[in-house]
Amino acid sequence: MSLLVLGTASHVGKSVTVAGICRALYNRGYTVTPFKAQNMSLNSYVTSDGCEIGIAQAMQAIAARQEPDADMNPILLKPKADSISQVIVLGKPYRDLPIREYYKETDTLLEVALAAYNRLFSETGCVICEGAGGAAELNLYDRDIANIRLAERLSIPIILIADIERGGVFAQLYGTIQLLPPKVRELVAGVIVNKFRGDPEIFASGITLIEETCSVPVLGVVPYTELSLPSEDSLSLSDKRASSSPVSIGIIHLKKISNFTDFESLERSSSVTYVRPGDSLSSYDCIIIPGTKNTIEDLLHLKETGTIEEIHSARKRGVPIIGICGGYQMLGETIYDQAIESDENRLYEGIGLLPVETEFSEYRKTTIRVQRRAGPIPPILSAIGEVDGYEIHMGETKRLGGREAFYGEGTSSDDGLVFGTYLHGLFQNQTAVSALLGYLYEKKGMVYHETTGIDPYDHLANHLEAYIDMDHIASLAAPRGKRKDPSI
Repeated sequence: MSLLVLGTASHVGKSVTVAGICRALYNRGYTVTPFKAQNMSLNSYVTSDGCEIGIAQAMQAIAARQEPDADMNPILLKPKADSISQVIVLGKPYRDLPIREYYKETDTLLEVALAAYNRLFSETGCVICEGAGGAAELNLYDRDIANIRLAERLSIPIILIADIERGGVFAQLYGTIQLLPPKVRELVAGVIVNKFRGDPEIFASGITLIEETCSVPVLGVVPYTELSLPSEDSLSLSDKRASSSPVSIGIIHLKKISNFTDFESLERSSSVTYVRPGDSLSSYDCIIIPGTKNTIEDLLHLKETGTIEEIHSARKRGVPIIGICGGYQMLGETIYDQAIESDENRLYEGIGLLPVETEFSEYRKTTIRVQRRAGPIPPILSAIGEVDGYEIHMGETKRLGGREAFYGEGTSSDDGLVFGTYLHGLFQNQTAVSALLGYLYEKKGMVYHETTGIDPYDHLANHLEAYIDMDHIASLAAPRGKRKDPSI
């Protein structure tokens, strides 16, 4: 059997709940795997065989102690411009499609997704599926392959998640359930009230009212808790709050920012702020330019808002400046977009802090997992050592001078305070976090201490075990997914 976790809206906690259920079931001795038929996100992950999937499904796979696989997220949409997305099918670029054209292909894509689900189910016997956005989008029912059409085809139990923090939880749950097609409504086996702040006991009467009104059991009221897990999409950025750490890192909040989860490990021991273009960078100890889905558009926006001048001023003050992927491309001298079929200017001046030039010459995407060793360049790179991560990028970057930041890739200034790399996930390596924060703390006359603690997925699983009826969820989701040896 399997389970489908739907939400009353986006950002109610579906992805985290699925990850927690996966780890909780694993800890109970079940073999389990995650699945999301269609995901829309600029945060992606490269599997060991070079396929691209949503970061949330990779996170859920890790929670389930499974190797991330393209079948776990067979359809990935990566927005590129208004109403146009790059469509990734089974981990590989399919084509760029306007939303109207994409909808014409949903019948075919649903069959692709169902085949992927069936492969996963045949391997484990238990698949925890995640829906997308809100489940009750009436205008999308005929083409909603992540929620309604998937539920109709699979006919598996549904758990509905609501976010009480944003208010209106009764309307969220009752309205969503009532608007579901009758056959899908019958599959709703329970609801979870998520992100509760305060004493859950004071909501006891609310539980009774939900059960009486919606005619489904409340499986738990989950208190809000801090989790050191990757965020799925940029909606999470508005929830982030800079800490009181003495070290302050400014990450440029690009319009087309992607893979910002690269930097979440830095948030544990430094004050990380996502800085809007045009805002001052004068107070930050380090500046990071992240990845982007549209390097040239974001580069031009930085120029228009005066952010490039701010970056140059930070460089003059001796502030480390780091570019990842699209940020690396922007730090160079020029970007030549040969792929544009237009008479308009195709040569763009970069920020000019690294002696590199980038060329976009064809619709070809690099997706690969890599291991690299940082070059012996003080004060930061020389302390990093060997790291692993992944590359997801269009275009090729040629080094004209400077020093090689990582063996085989990347570029550093001679003094090591400006460097760029295509390596996503760099700061998910503790050695890289320690190298950067160690230097920044030392500049303030302080000592950086590495943070340690319980595995965040076990922390999440324990949290869910404490506040939801996991016995009931296990009986719904995994009656035949038991491992032979629970000690494995």
